[in-house]
Amino acid sequence: MVKIGNVELGDFPLLLAPMEDVSDPPFRKLCKEHGADMVYTEFISADGLIHEAKQTFQKLEIFDYERPIGIQYFGGQLENMIEAAEIIEAKNPDVIDINFGCPVAKVACRMAGAGLLKDVPHMVRLTEAVVKSTKKPVTVKTRLGWDDSSINILEVAERLQDVGIQALSIHGRTRAQMYKGEANWSWIAKVKENPRMHIPIFGNGDVDSPQKALDYKNRFGTDGIMIGRASIGYPWIFREIKHFFATGELLAPPTIRERVAAAKQHLTDSLAWKGPKLGVLEMRRHYAPYFKGLPDIKPYRARLVTEMEPSILFETLEEIETVYSNVDFTLSHEPMAIDVNEVCDG
Repeated sequence: MVKIGNVELGDFPLLLAPMEDVSDPPFRKLCKEHGADMVYTEFISADGLIHEAKQTFQKLEIFDYERPIGIQYFGGQLENMIEAAEIIEAKNPDVIDINFGCPVAKVACRMAGAGLLKDVPHMVRLTEAVVKSTKKPVTVKTRLGWDDSSINILEVAERLQDVGIQALSIHGRTRAQMYKGEANWSWIAKVKENPRMHIPIFGNGDVDSPQKALDYKNRFGTDGIMIGRASIGYPWIFREIKHFFATGELLAPPTIRERVAAAKQHLTDSLAWKGPKLGVLEMRRHYAPYFKGLPDIKPYRARLVTEMEPSILFETLEEIETVYSNVDFTLSHEPMAIDVNEVCDG
């Protein structure tokens, strides 16, 4: 049984990665329903919490059906990180997670996120201060290092464990890689194999199929897998991996009815949570992956990403279900291309 503090996650948990502008409550709900063992909020600015930014505070909203859930935040100022941890603790998440992995310039170049990989002593000071300021389990998500010439994850893992973190998620790329190239899980395995390490180690990066999940589980020996981009528009990835682990067989891909139902649920919840304008606008990034691979889908997709009237959006989704109900197709699911200035999953 993998545990973070007293939070039980099962024998080999699948975690939904925190992704800016993606892993909000409507999306987390879908992933939870389809098998994610633990979910995380979008990453939240400590400075935004301190200055009571409305949009930042909205990201703190969590629901009991999501549990166990971690609230992830980032920052570089010690006092602000402590004060923000107190604000977060009041929302009663199961875990408080610190982001030391976001590679986006506006975060990393201000000595937050992955920027702290260039100043490990300060990273350790921040982490120790947060651990001491809260009764919640504190975890960290980070990367291998700043670049290939400064991979320091072995040192980082030991030092963060020594100051009290209770789990570590590692994205198998450096900050310099952003999301390019292949994630190097061999470094994640080295952390897990280190006899000094006793906290759970979760691997992240490039897991986009049940076959790869099982291969990485067997080869690299992590305590669980964190999935980010492969879940966008495809929350079924969690149930597919679990089924493959249990039976060795692949589930059939979701039907068009399932895809439309998920998109409609997602839109409904997005409207309820964010209102008629933002609820429509922030759904737009999800439609393409929901219907990726359908022949001649572009006209419908164009309508979905330009229309502002919810009733017409629902009509369009129903039309897609009708038009494609008898189409025999197999969608090839691959992670969607991501603009790293818009989405950060560390």
